[in-house]
Amino acid sequence: MKINGAEAGAIGVFDSGLGGLSAVREILKILPGEDIIYFGDTGRVPYGNRSYEIIKKYGRQSVNFLLSKNVRIILAACGTVSSVALGDLRGEFPGVPILGIIEGACEKAVRLAAESGNKKIGVIGTPATSSKGAFGDYIRALDNSCEVYGKACPLFVPLVENGHIRDALAKNAAELYLRELRELKLSSVILGCTHYPMLAEVIGGAVQTELIDAGAEAARRLAMSNEQLAISGRKEGRGSLEIFISDEGMNFSEIASDFLGFDIKSGISKVDIEKY
Repeated sequence: MKINGAEAGAIGVFDSGLGGLSAVREILKILPGEDIIYFGDTGRVPYGNRSYEIIKKYGRQSVNFLLSKNVRIILAACGTVSSVALGDLRGEFPGVPILGIIEGACEKAVRLAAESGNKKIGVIGTPATSSKGAFGDYIRALDNSCEVYGKACPLFVPLVENGHIRDALAKNAAELYLRELRELKLSSVILGCTHYPMLAEVIGGAVQTELIDAGAEAARRLAMSNEQLAISGRKEGRGSLEIFISDEGMNFSEIASDFLGFDIKSGISKVDIEKY
């Protein structure tokens, strides 16, 4: 894969930290010829315990930065921004399609509920995501007979960002947060944060039901939007990936590589996001 040198008209993706790279991983599988520009706000992660106004500000700055790179479509690969700020961002930036991670995950959850006859659906996310309730609202709009059980898991993002994926800390946090959901015998649980797929093993063990990766479902919707826009990327060879971050912590490359599924040691640049 070519890591840098993206052309104008790339796909833009942003998240509060590294979690959105799990969505990038899926986009690379579905649209391998596309250029992707990613921004991870690693200097201000996590967003989930921030006020709504600050979350909206951070989302606005991320979109402004990606637009400075001439992207043609943007995925807010952040459950918190998707829940709290997506409508505001779409209103402020009407000239570019901005997708979130809510719709695709909810549609799959409702489909699984209908197939199984079990209308109990779980949603886990950051405190801001859980308090906003956007996943539950969308599920009930699709099928108002569904019962939605939300749970905030505030430690999950810091655990992932610090490389605690399958160890005792991760397992204990999952059991602490998710024991009640397991007892409900849900048809599925939506991972309402793109960091959470990295914890899929311990989350799955704790809830014992099917997990829905909201970032992966968003990547599939992005691919459909790409076709609807009738904008074709390179269909031969590989596109490029550029990664921008607001701060580089310890073991950054190692953790980023875990998200992407391949080693990445170049093509990473630091940006002063406050300028945007």
